[in-house]
Amino acid sequence: MINIRMGGVPEHFNLPIILANEFGMFKDKNIQLDWHYFPAGTGAMTKAIANNELDIAIVLTEGAVSAIINGLEAKIIKQYISSPLIWGIHTGNHSGIKNIGDCDGKKYAISRFGSGSHLMALIDAEIRGKNILEKDFVLIENMNGALKSLENNESDVFFWEKYTTKPSVDNGTIKRIGEFITPWSCFQIIASNRFIEKHPESIKNLTQIINFSSKQFMKANNSIEEVSQRFKLDILDAYNWFYSTEWSIDQNISDKMLENVMFSLNKINIIHHIPQTQSLIDKNLVNLI
Repeated sequence: MINIRMGGVPEHFNLPIILANEFGMFKDKNIQLDWHYFPAGTGAMTKAIANNELDIAIVLTEGAVSAIINGLEAKIIKQYISSPLIWGIHTGNHSGIKNIGDCDGKKYAISRFGSGSHLMALIDAEIRGKNILEKDFVLIENMNGALKSLENNESDVFFWEKYTTKPSVDNGTIKRIGEFITPWSCFQIIASNRFIEKHPESIKNLTQIINFSSKQFMKANNSIEEVSQRFKLDILDAYNWFYSTEWSIDQNISDKMLENVMFSLNKINIIHHIPQTQSLIDKNLVNLI
């Protein structure tokens, strides 16, 4: 039995993998999946990969690309979610901020540098012709930290996945002042180079199980109700999220999409060179198209 330490955010996107693990699908392929939730998100998981605390992680595409280019010893082994992420742009309920145009010079809450909350804020600002200074970022660790920070006026604006924050918007803890849709597929699965080298067959089996479970999840009659119950989402929100999300069920990934990510990261100075896309992926598993 091969033990695989795998991480992901505590959000609805990862339910197909959780279900596959509960149903014993990984054990059937001689894999003991040691699953870990990371509320602090992509930046925390890439750090855990670097520190040999994780073998595999489901991370935001922009976070995966920037981390690998900036030295993380890892590769993309599979595209997980092929649809874009819908980010909610949030502020404190009594802040007086009405839209993203009111956020110039304000404090941005981010889970950590290199996280999606950090990178999306920068990309959004660049598109609008604005600039966010490093001193304007406030580290809040996770969503709960952001809620407290916004309530205490320690920060002013916060980017986070729209449906994850929806309950806090509905109960008046925070308000949503806009949305930002990621201009690429939102989640990739990465593995450390050391694990790829040692266990290529186990990684292949793992990705095949994820493909199968994701396909079944998209077809099952009870998937939406399961999401609503497990993640405390209003049933209508669960429907809206489910039908705006598409899981990848093969080993293909768009070369053009990766180029788009690198181009955007280069413009905001997160990366300082644009390598060949092949350098980001495990060529034995991922087919560039």
